[in-house]
This record gives sequence, structure tokens and C-alpha cells, in this order.
Amino acid sequence: MPTESGSCSTARQAKQKRKSHSLSIRRTNSSEQERTGLPRDMLEGQDSKLPSSVRSTLLELFGQIEREFENLYIENLELRREIETLNDRLAAEGQAIDGAELSKGQLKTKASHSTSQLSQKLKTTYKASTSKIVSSFKTTTSRAVCQLVKEYIGHRDGIWDVSVARTQPVVLGTASADHTALLWSIETGRSLAKYTGHVGSVNSIKFHPSEQLALTASGDQTAHVWRYAVQLPTPQPAADTSQQLCGEDEVECSDKDEPDADADASSDCPTIRAPLTSLKSHQGVVIAADWLVGGKQAVTASWDRTANLYDVETSELVHSLTGHDQELTHCCTHPTQRLVVTSSRDTTFRLWDFRDPSIHSVNVFQGHTE
Repeated sequence: MPTESGSCSTARQAKQKRKSHSLSIRRTNSSEQERTGLPRDMLEGQDSKLPSSVRSTLLELFGQIEREFENLYIENLELRREIETLNDRLAAEGQAIDGAELSKGQLKTKASHSTSQLSQKLKTTYKASTSKIVSSFKTTTSRAVCQLVKEYIGHRDGIWDVSVARTQPVVLGTASADHTALLWSIETGRSLAKYTGHVGSVNSIKFHPSEQLALTASGDQTAHVWRYAVQLPTPQPAADTSQQLCGEDEVECSDKDEPDADADASSDCPTIRAPLTSLKSHQGVVIAADWLVGGKQAVTASWDRTANLYDVETSELVHSLTGHDQELTHCCTHPTQRLVVTSSRDTTFRLWDFRDPSIHSVNVFQGHTE
């Protein structure tokens, strides 16, 4: 067997080391036999600390990547040749049409036909999945039609939050900057009860999962738990109102009178002036509040950069959730698990886990820039 000299062997190993440290993938004209021999040669180096099996696997993977790039490169070259051929054909057909003095419409027809063939080949070559998405949008011809169903008039300032009761009777709740919260009949649009216990803007309203209790957060730095007892009115059948109408003038007059009646309805409904429980400890606006699963605890989010967990029955502060760098903007809870999410102006939101009484973990989610 012929042997290599010491200098040739050293030069060969140095060259192989430079190759093994290079991360660039380039197209080569080496044969398949040379590729299979390359990993064995590279494994002769003594400077790597990787096991031989791992190194051989990595080299095999890089070889597969190189072959994939070669295939893509060849397909790209073939596609470019087809494009050049089609461009030459388009140019030749354009000259022939001009020589025959045909109309521009025929020229456009032939050009569009050739262009469509090229477009089809491009789509077939790359198997573009986006064409399916675009075609799905194009085939959608139906258009959603929306119309006003019911208007709820009664607040005298902006409405910050809307919520729906989880238990019977199902009512609608609204929180307003006019320092009140209103309960509404969804069917009739009439206000059923008004809560006036806050001395600041009411920023959110949430209903208890099983009782007729409401939780409201306010700009007066508190959150209130208050009980309501309402009875839904029976909606009048549409047939009765149609029999009473005598003409178009009466219809117009009745339509004009309805908003005034709705506006005065909030003053006629029962008023709740005091809470069952007042949750106090924040040093800033309480922007949101929600019930934990079971309804025995409630969480509040405030502009003082903290969220507080309270025992509703005793009004005691159980946990103060700190960590946000700026004012909190919202909080909400999981419907079946003891999980709380808080969001803040610091561009993050946090997931607080209270499922294990002995360990309270928090996960911080980042990604937003505002």
C-alpha cells in the first residue's frame, strides 16, 4: 500500500479542517462517490470533541442539505431557460403580428395567453399554496349584512364595559363614566336596576358565576360587590302593536317617542346605593376586576401597577401581585381554573397560577412594542 509523506498528510489535514469549519453551502461538481468518502476523511481530524456517530450524522445531514440546494439550483436554471424561451417566443409573435398589421386586440390575446401559460408553469413548479388561499377569498361571494337590533339608552356619559350575567335571569350590565352601573333587559332594552355606590367612573362590571352578584371596578380606587334582584319584563307580542297602528303618521310618532321613554327609564328603575363588600387597598384607579372560579375570590387591576387578590366574604387582601413596570390596563380569569391574566402599559402581560396553594407561579409574555 502506498503511504503519504508527513508534510503531505499535515497539509491535507489542515485543508480538511478549513473545510469542516466552513458553514457556507455551495454547489460543487463532485460525484456521488466523492460525497460518500468525504465524511470519512473529515472524521480523521483530531480537534473535534464530538463523538464519531454524532459527527457522521451531522456530515450526512449537511450532505443532504447540499443535494437539496443542488436540485433547487438546477430547477431554477431550467425555469430561467423556459422563461427566456417564452420571452423570445413572445417577442417573435409580436413582430409577426406587427408585420401582418393585425389589430392590438389580437396581440393582447396572444400575449395574455402566453403569459397565462408562464404563470401556470410557475405555480406548478413551486406548488404555491398561496394560490389556494387567494382562490378561497375570490370564491366568497356572500356578504355579511348587519343591522341595529336594539339600542340601550340611559347612561349620561361614556360606557367603558359591557357584560352578560352567567345565571338566570340573564341580564346585560354596563359600566359608565357617569359613576353608575346599569342592568338591562336584553329583550326589551329597558333598565332594570342602577348601582350608584361609586364616587368615580365605573370602569368594569363582571357577574358572579352562580349568584346574583355584580363586581364593579372604579376610578375611586375601590371595587364593589353588590347584590341585585331583578325580574325580567314580559316582552309584548308584535301582533298587539301592529293592530293599534292606524297609519304611517302614527308609526312615525311612536318611533320618535320611544327614545325619550328609554332615556327616562333609568331614573325610574330601582337604585342600589350601597355595596355588600368594598375591596380597598389600591393607591390608584382600579381599571378592571373579575371573579376567580367559584366566586369566593376576586382579582383587581389598578393604575398603581399592582393587581390584588381578595377574599370576597371577608374583604381581606390575600395576595398583591407585583412585577409590572407601568399601569395595569386589564385583568381577567380562567372560567374553570385558578388562573389570572394581567396586562400593562409596560408592553407585557402576565399569567398568574394559583392552582397550587403552596406555589404561586407567574409567566411573563413579551412581544408587543406599545
